[in-house]
Amino acid sequence: MANIKSAIKRIQIAERNRLHNKSYKSAVKTLTKRYLAAVDTYAAEPSAENMQTVQEHMAAVYSKIDKAVKRGVLHPNSGARRKSRLAHALKRHDQPAAS
Repeated sequence: MANIKSAIKRIQIAERNRLHNKSYKSAVKTLTKRYLAAVDTYAAEPSAENMQTVQEHMAAVYSKIDKAVKRGVLHPNSGARRKSRLAHALKRHDQPAAS
């Protein structure tokens, strides 16, 4: 444990920030799993209602990723990569079969 007052404070701040970042990352992972489950449901049974659910989940996870990037929890490229992969997951099931 540090003896210097400023070092003690930095340790406390780092721990506070770590927990804050962890909550954002956890929320992004949870929303991503919900979105991918909705995409699987839509792939099994394509309907307008299921597509609406997919769009709602996509908006929620995109929003959380953008907020995490804005607050410095995720690197901008990492956020862009995650959003791209989410869009690609839907596109795989959304496009008609090519002959």
